[in-house]
Amino acid sequence: MEENIVCGRNAVTELIKSGNPVNKVLIKNEKGQGRNSDILYLLKARGIPYQFVENTVLDKYTAGEKHQGVVAFAAAKEYAEPSDILEIARQRGEDPFILVLDEIEDPHNLGALLRTADAAGVHGVIIPKRRSAALTPAVGRTSAGAVEYVPVARVSNLVQTLKYLKEEGCWVSGAEAGGKDIYQAELKGPRVIVIGGEDKGLGRLIRETCDEIISLPMYGRISSLNASVAGSIIMYEVRRQRNQT
Repeated sequence: MEENIVCGRNAVTELIKSGNPVNKVLIKNEKGQGRNSDILYLLKARGIPYQFVENTVLDKYTAGEKHQGVVAFAAAKEYAEPSDILEIARQRGEDPFILVLDEIEDPHNLGALLRTADAAGVHGVIIPKRRSAALTPAVGRTSAGAVEYVPVARVSNLVQTLKYLKEEGCWVSGAEAGGKDIYQAELKGPRVIVIGGEDKGLGRLIRETCDEIISLPMYGRISSLNASVAGSIIMYEVRRQRNQT
């Protein structure tokens, strides 16, 4: 059984009540759900994602452990709030530098981006609660420990979060093919960089919320780069421009 999995109704209930971070909960798909009503109430009250699945799915994750139809995935680290990230920048006397990830589902990509975010001086990373890799032990390992140093906020609505960051004075630059060359773009000042999901790019509403679209110049026959590679190059271009001030 994976190290971040908690199974059984009582154990999962106590995990939720404890306030410790939970990535998601899987519940056996059955009629009524009366016996899980208390858990469902807690999940809804705390905004924790949950999903109804077949018993075979639960068996796969628990490797023979008795799960009583409920399995939780605990986070490797407590999540921050977007306001916490802004406060970190204020305390350092720096313009905010924030990375927003739109549906990055590969844990290795998330870990790699966190590692670069730490190295490039990003104040924090924001991910959505759904359709995104979460802070699992696998992400922690791939990040080479950066997960302990880079605050990660997990939000229900990325569009609303971007609007909030714009109200707080940040300029939002979305990364996608066909945008302004990053080496011609002005990336100084309070900055949010948005990286789209693997093979998906930016969602339509996310793209429309961005203040500008930027892209990497491509000189070969390949038209795109891995999300973590592209994100890393862009983060370091932001850092390079900041260092010039």
